[in-house]
Order: sequence, then C-alpha cells, then structure tokens
Amino acid sequence: MDDIIQLFITFFIVGFVSFGGGYSMIPLMQTEIVTRHQWLTLEQFTDVVAISGMSPGPIAVNMAVSIGYMHMELPGAIIATIGIVLPSLICVILLAIFYKVMKNNKYWNNALYGIRAIVTGFIVLSAIIFIRNNSMISTGSWYTISQIAIFAGSLAAIVYFKKHPVYVICISGLVGVALYS
Repeated sequence: MDDIIQLFITFFIVGFVSFGGGYSMIPLMQTEIVTRHQWLTLEQFTDVVAISGMSPGPIAVNMAVSIGYMHMELPGAIIATIGIVLPSLICVILLAIFYKVMKNNKYWNNALYGIRAIVTGFIVLSAIIFIRNNSMISTGSWYTISQIAIFAGSLAAIVYFKKHPVYVICISGLVGVALYS
C-alpha cells in the first residue's frame, strides 16, 4: 500500500510543479522515476517518452499510464494517471477564476510573457536530455548522421512542406526500419 501511495504522491508532485505541458515535465519525471525511485531504467524511460509522444493524447498522461502500468500494472496506471491529472484540474479551475478577474491587468499579462519564455526553455531542455540519453550525438558515426538526416527531413516536411505529423512519424519509422534493420 505504501508503494501505491508513493506512486500517487510522485505523480501528483510532478503534475503540480511542472508548468508548460507534458514535454516540460520530462526532466523532473526522469529525475523522480529513474534516479530517485528507480522504478524504470533510463532506457525504459526513454522508450516511454518516445511511445507517449507519438501516441494520441497528452504526453504527460500517456507517460503516467505507461509508467504506472510498468511499475504496478492496472492499479498503478490508474493511480499515476489520477496523480498527474488532479493538480492540473485543480489549477485550471482556480486559474480560470483568477484569469477572469485579472485578464486586463498589465502586470498579469507581463508575467505571462515571462512564463512563456521559461516554458520554451523547458521544452528545449527536454529535447537536449532526450538527445543525450539516446546517444544521438556522437563524433560523426553513421548512426548520428542518419539521425540528424531523419530529424532534418522530418522538420522540413512539417515546417516547409506542411505535411501532417502522423505521416511524418510513419515515414520516419519506415526509414528507421530501412536504415537500421
């Protein structure tokens, strides 16, 4: 019973202190899940991030379900999901009330501009951690060059050619099968 309570508390704290969406939660979640509690290995955690990112729905919820299930099966998936969602639900209700009162306050609006910048920083940090943990950057190996090419091609397809991300994910997966099989 203590383990399920610890699972809830861990995901509740991650959900409560992580601002900016699921991708900004990844560094904290990694610290809690891999380093502090050792519920998953770094490789398992990285796989969860990858699968959760390409699955439908919010990445934080997808990760909570996956990690909870891997740690304690169905009860763990349910408890981790409640833990990650509950702080957002409470905060959104309170912020909606507060926003209605403060929407025309210049200090509130200026604070939001500052918060946007740090959230962008958290997302970039998550990408850097993901790259580092997957050894995607090394000194000129075939693997590194091919990963950079897949990244560049995917980015170009989405940004310049306006291709739907689902198509880009599928094609990237097929390219991965072709290159690494």
